[in-house]
Amino acid sequence: MTYCVGLSVDQGLVFMSDSRTNAGVDNISVVSKMKVWEVPGERFLCLLSAGNLATTQATISLLDERGLAPAERNPSILTQPSMFQTAKLVGETVKEVISYTTPAGQSADAMFSGSFILGGQIKGGKPRIFLIYPQGNFIEAGADNPFFQIGEHKYGRPIIIRTYDPKMSLEDCAKLLLVSFDSTIRSNLSVGLPIDMQFYEADSLTAGYKRRFDKTDPYYQTISEGWSDALKSAFDALPPFQR
Repeated sequence: MTYCVGLSVDQGLVFMSDSRTNAGVDNISVVSKMKVWEVPGERFLCLLSAGNLATTQATISLLDERGLAPAERNPSILTQPSMFQTAKLVGETVKEVISYTTPAGQSADAMFSGSFILGGQIKGGKPRIFLIYPQGNFIEAGADNPFFQIGEHKYGRPIIIRTYDPKMSLEDCAKLLLVSFDSTIRSNLSVGLPIDMQFYEADSLTAGYKRRFDKTDPYYQTISEGWSDALKSAFDALPPFQR
């Protein structure tokens, strides 16, 4: 399991993903679930992945390989004319990977599935975020649904819904998502540190601030402890019959 979020605000986009993978409680490892491509001044792309690790890594590797020499390995993720066409390419690629790795008779939503959040901006267009399903189809974020989550999202979703504001700064978005991740990590052993974060400022067409938070990170510790203290204070302030 995993937990990834792609969030859109007026100032730009924020991406965050955990990095825990496990094949049982005695086989836990750390693998980044965030991939960034950029052509400074021309395009920025960020892809978050959840699901079967072999499927998601094969999808990203295939997209990567076809982008190394665009003239010879079309279609390339670095030559698509729009974010919509880029999302379509990612969807077609994941469907292609699942088709050749899934045994005959096994559906795509079985053990070889993978889902993705794609966000970014291509020159001439606006920042956009898409949720891409294992079947290759996708939906786009908008004013009514300004963020997407994949993986183990039920513990962290209410926090985002209650607090989100499109006028938030990217820094405040980071705080919000860290609280969401901290709540998820405390509630589910299959999601864990370190956490990868990527900022993208609208119309910059280049990767912004990037950071990895591990358990020793002082900022993450401050957010985690502050959230716990705030919840405890709110609980203690309730009348006894409401606790």
